[in-house]
Amino acid sequence: MSEAHSEQLLAQVAALPHMPGVYRYFDAAGGVLYVGKARDLKKRVSNYFQKSHAGTRIGHMIGKIVRLETTVVRSEAEALLLENNLIKTLNPRYNILFRDDKSYPYLKITGTPDKPREGDAAASAAVFPRVAYYRGSVDRKHRYFGPYPSAWAVKESIQLLQKVFRLRTCEDTVFANRTRPCLLYQIKRCSGPCVELVSPDDYQYDVQSAEAFLRGDTQSVLANLEARMMAHADRLEFEQAAELRNQMGALSRVLHQQSVETSSDNSDKDVDILAVRVQGGKACVNLAMVRGGRHLGDRASFPSHIEEASAVQDFMESEEGATGAVPPQPVEVQVLEAFIAQHYLGVPAPPALITSVAVSRELIEALSQQSGVRITAVHNPREQRRLWLEMADKNAEIQLARLLAQEGSQQARTRALVEALDLAPDNLDAFRIECFDISHTAGESTQASCVVFHHHKMQNSEYRRFNINDITPGDDYAAMRQVLTRRYSRLAEQGRDPPDATPPEPAPPEPPVAAQPHAAAAVEAPAKPGAQRMPDLVLVDGGKGQVSMAREVFAELGLDLSLIVGVEKGEGRKVGLEELVFADGRAKVSLGRDSAALMLVAQIRDEAHRFAITGMRARRAKVRVGGSKLEEIPGIGAKKRARLLQRFGGIRGVAAAGVDDIATVDGISRDLAEEIYRALH
Repeated sequence: MSEAHSEQLLAQVAALPHMPGVYRYFDAAGGVLYVGKARDLKKRVSNYFQKSHAGTRIGHMIGKIVRLETTVVRSEAEALLLENNLIKTLNPRYNILFRDDKSYPYLKITGTPDKPREGDAAASAAVFPRVAYYRGSVDRKHRYFGPYPSAWAVKESIQLLQKVFRLRTCEDTVFANRTRPCLLYQIKRCSGPCVELVSPDDYQYDVQSAEAFLRGDTQSVLANLEARMMAHADRLEFEQAAELRNQMGALSRVLHQQSVETSSDNSDKDVDILAVRVQGGKACVNLAMVRGGRHLGDRASFPSHIEEASAVQDFMESEEGATGAVPPQPVEVQVLEAFIAQHYLGVPAPPALITSVAVSRELIEALSQQSGVRITAVHNPREQRRLWLEMADKNAEIQLARLLAQEGSQQARTRALVEALDLAPDNLDAFRIECFDISHTAGESTQASCVVFHHHKMQNSEYRRFNINDITPGDDYAAMRQVLTRRYSRLAEQGRDPPDATPPEPAPPEPPVAAQPHAAAAVEAPAKPGAQRMPDLVLVDGGKGQVSMAREVFAELGLDLSLIVGVEKGEGRKVGLEELVFADGRAKVSLGRDSAALMLVAQIRDEAHRFAITGMRARRAKVRVGGSKLEEIPGIGAKKRARLLQRFGGIRGVAAAGVDDIATVDGISRDLAEEIYRALH
C-alpha cells in the first residue's frame, strides 16, 4: 500500500467489509474530495491505495486523502441513492455535480375535489378552485401538475386553461371582495365565479375537464363536452349549449396548435427525454418534458468537475476491468447517469425515460425502487419518440456551443482588460474584480452595492449590499467612503491577501425584491473562499470625485492605489464613450466603443448599478409602506391581520386606508385603528 498515508488510514482500509456501501474521502482541511459507491467496499477502496499513481490526475486526489468514512447498506440500489444524496449535499471536488439553480415549477389547482373548505368567508373561494403558478414543496391540500421545465411553460398552460375552461386566477382575497366582474371576464378568460355568474356545479365540471386535459385525456374531455352540449340542446337551453360549443372549438384549436403531438399510446403521456453532449471539457444535459401528452419544452443543465470525475471513474473501472471485465464508460454515459441519479432525487420521475446513450439497468431499478413506479429507459427509440430525442439532442448541441462561445468570449474580454490596464495577474482564470455603486432617491434610502467578477463571470452569491447611514442625504462621496471602509478595513488589518480572513458585510444571495431584508444593515458572517482576499481590480462608478475618495480610503488603510479604477461617463453620457480614471496618477484612458475590455467594464458597472438600484427601491418601498409589519403591532394577531389583508387586498391597501376605514374591520377598535395607521405611516 501507499507509504504517503497514515497507518491508521491504511488499517481502516484493511478492515473494511466485503459489503455494498458508500465511501467518502476527506483532505487535511476537512473538505470532501470524493464520494463513491461500491458493491464490495473493501475491494473498491483498496484499489486506491495499492499502487503508485504519481503524476496522474487520480494520483493528485489520492495524495490528498487523510481521512475515510464509509456507510454500509443493504443493496447496490441503496448505495446509489445514498451516494448521490451525499454528492448533492457535500459538493465533493472529484464528482460530477449538477447544481440546483432553482426548483422546478408546477401548475397548482387549489383545494381538493372531494373536500372543499367549510366556514367563513374563504368558503366561497374554496367552492371555485383557482389555477396558479407554484414553485416549492407540494402537499395534499391542493392538486399539482408538472413539474414543468420553466416558468414560461407553466404560464402558457395557465393561459390555455383560461382560454378553454375559463378558470379563475385571482387571489382569494381579491375574489372575496369583488362586486363586479373583472377584465378577464370581459375578454372571456374567466367565467366570473366571484360574482356568481357561473354555478358551482358548472364550474366544477370545468375544473374536472381542465384536470383531464392536463393529464392528457383530451378525447374524453371533448366527448364529455359534446354530451353536455347535446343535453342542453335537448332541453332547449340553447345559450348554454352554445357556450359548450365554443368551449369545444377553443379546445380543438388548442390541440391543433400544439407544435408537437404524441401518439395514441398511453405510455407517451408522461415522458422525459434526456440528451447529453460533451465537448471542450464541458458537458450539457438537455431535459425535455412531455406531460399529459403535451411537449412542455426543455431545460439545459451544465455539470461541474467533468475532467476530475472522469479521471476517477476511468481509474476505478480500469482497475476492476483489469481481468477482462467491462471497459471504462464513455464520458457521456457518466454525465447522463450522474444527472439522472441527482435530478430524480428531488423531482418525481415519469414512467418512461428516453436517453441519447444507454444507462445502467441498476440505475433505473434504483429509481423505480425509490419512486414505487416501474420506470423504463429507451436509448434507441422509434417514430415520435425518435423525433423528440433528435430535438433534445440538437438543443443540447446548441446550448453547449453557446456556453463554450460565451466562456471563450468572457475569457477574451478578461484578457483584453488585463492587457489594456497593463496588469500581470499570476492566473488569468483567478482574476477578480469588485465594483461599487451608490443608489438613492433624493438622498432617501441610500444603498451601496458590491458585485464580483471572478472566473470570467459574475458571481451572484458573492454580491453584497450596504445600507448607508449617518451621512448627509445625497452625499455620494461620503457613501463611497463608508462602503469602501467597511468592505476593506478588516482585510487591510489582516494583510493584503490573508488566507483565512473573514470578509466584512456579507449578505444572503439576492432574493426577489419583495422578499429582500433591505432595512437592516448587512450582517457580518463568513463568506465563500472566493471573497476572502483583496481583488485584483476595484471599479467605482464615477469620475475624479469618486476616485479621489477611494484613493483617500485606500491610503488610510495602506492598500495599493493602483487597484482603483473609476468608470467615468463620456460626453453626453453615451454608452461606449466611457473613460477610465486611475487613482495612482496615470492619465485617463479611453478604450474605444468596440473595445472588448470596455464591454467587460460596462457589463460589470451595469450589474453593480442594477443591484444597487433594485435594493434601494425595495428598501424605499418598505419604508414608505411602513417599516413595522402588521405582526409587530401590539394587539394584532393572526386573525385580525387576516381580516385586514382580506378587506383591503394587501398591506398597501391597509396603508392607503384611513383610520375610519380601518376601524370598520371586525375586531379593530378605534384606538387600535389609530395605532395601525401610525405604524404604517
